Amino acid sequence: MHKSAPLLVTCLFGLSLAGCASITGSGDTTAFDDTAVKTKQEGTGQASSEPPIEYADFEPETLYLLLSAEIAAQRGRYDVTLVNYLRAAQQSRDKNVIERAMYIAQSLNGDNAQKNLAELWLDVDPGNLQALRVSAIQSVKRNELEAALGYMEQILDQGGDADFDSLAAMAGNLPPEQQQELLALYEEMANRHPDTPELEYSIALLLKITGQPEAALRRLDPLLANKPNFQPAIILKGDLLYQAGKAIEALDHLLINTRRFPANRQMGTLYGRMLISEGELQAAQDEFSRLVDRYPDNPGLRLSHALVALENGQLELAKEELTQLTEQGHHTSEASYYLGRIEDEAGNTEQAIMYYLGVEQGNYYLPSVARASALLAEEGKLDEALENIRSLRGANPERAENFWLLEVNLLLDQELQQEALEAGSSALEAYPENIQLRYARAMLFDALEQPGKAEDDLKKIVENDPQNAVALNALGYILATRTDRLKEARGYIEQALALDPENPAILDSMGWVLFQEGQIEPALDYLSRAWAAYPDPEVAAHYGEALWINGAEEQAQIIWKEGLEQDSDHNVLRETIQRLTGNGDQ
Repeated sequence: MHKSAPLLVTCLFGLSLAGCASITGSGDTTAFDDTAVKTKQEGTGQASSEPPIEYADFEPETLYLLLSAEIAAQRGRYDVTLVNYLRAAQQSRDKNVIERAMYIAQSLNGDNAQKNLAELWLDVDPGNLQALRVSAIQSVKRNELEAALGYMEQILDQGGDADFDSLAAMAGNLPPEQQQELLALYEEMANRHPDTPELEYSIALLLKITGQPEAALRRLDPLLANKPNFQPAIILKGDLLYQAGKAIEALDHLLINTRRFPANRQMGTLYGRMLISEGELQAAQDEFSRLVDRYPDNPGLRLSHALVALENGQLELAKEELTQLTEQGHHTSEASYYLGRIEDEAGNTEQAIMYYLGVEQGNYYLPSVARASALLAEEGKLDEALENIRSLRGANPERAENFWLLEVNLLLDQELQQEALEAGSSALEAYPENIQLRYARAMLFDALEQPGKAEDDLKKIVENDPQNAVALNALGYILATRTDRLKEARGYIEQALALDPENPAILDSMGWVLFQEGQIEPALDYLSRAWAAYPDPEVAAHYGEALWINGAEEQAQIIWKEGLEQDSDHNVLRETIQRLTGNGDQ
């Protein structure tokens, strides 16, 4: 055995040494006192004002592992740090080394290391609460639910916080069968430990997760009767009432309790979001305004306040909140997107483009690039818009397919069909399996009256994705309108309809192919359903023609008129009216 002091002193001077601080024998995890170490190292013989440090005894191999681990951390090789700390913990069985190793494993989300360290820790220190909690979490991740509850029960028996609610919340990621298993285990434990509020709350939470809001409410009622100020249960009750379809009762419950507990941010946020869902936008804005006043440094609340103000038409307030978020560097992409929308709708094109191009990530990134490109094109700067898209495509190869789609759509919006076709073909050379690009090209071929090529593209999509209802429908519709292969067309449309029976576009296609076959009554059934679900000018053309041929001329003209109100220049609708009535000016 060798004393570790000299090596630890060297370690201290070479590294930041959070880790070396963890391997003292005293269990103290604070940093070493530099003065005491320096006095000892220099051998001055002067008495230190600090008590002498007692170092743990470690084998040289263990010390080497610890020092190597810290050096690896300094170099950013945290994987090496974790491996060496794990080995050092196993060799030394020192509680402080184990604790330090566990901290590293948790920081790196190393589940296997956490499991092994927790087992070691419990072997060295049976009943250690932290080790029991880690063991419980790792057991859940391995779907060892009974073992997880066993660890938690040990924590409960020691009077510790077993975090039953945290484990119950994790059940949302489990398969339904295991959710039910966990619920049964919780109920068994509740029988062994009656009058445990955390357990009762957790069971109600599990009942919510398993889709049993009424049963969850029944479980909460006695809990809240005994503990009326148990705020997690109050929040859960509001959520459950809403899930059970009792929106008014849920809102009343949360209104009362957000005033009883005005500092409960989670409760207030739930109430505000529920008000938004119910269309109570001004009340929602008032609630988020209250929360922002209480928690001015919470960017999520400020963003919610801004968005509901935007919905309420209070643009200046929304702009103020969104601008503050961008200035503080919080939710910058979302804030920039909505600032862009505000300026866009106000006709301030230059400012809108600036904000849209300031969106750099997230769900609004591609829509922002698309809208900025469209605005540039409207300003006569199509070349600049295309250059920007192509530049972004080169800088973001992982999103290249998305940028190709943006380019194709921009060219289509500018009615540059041939250029869009060329761009789509270039994109497919690089990404031949991209369904969206191939579908876009098929539609371009159809628009350019090249149905054979459109058919080829659509058949390739269907070959690779037989469940693609959109492609099946498009293929059937093109065959029904561009060829005399009605039987084949109907087969594709029937497949699409089986996959998506309420899709109005497919209903229209089915009605139209039946009409082409002379089956007027069945055709009218499909076309009327399509029109009711989606009153589109092209559907108006088909439905009106079927009505006209069936003798319902007045009704047909009503349908056509409604279609023209949506698009007075729609080619298909105009052609249909002219062909049947001889009057294209209806």
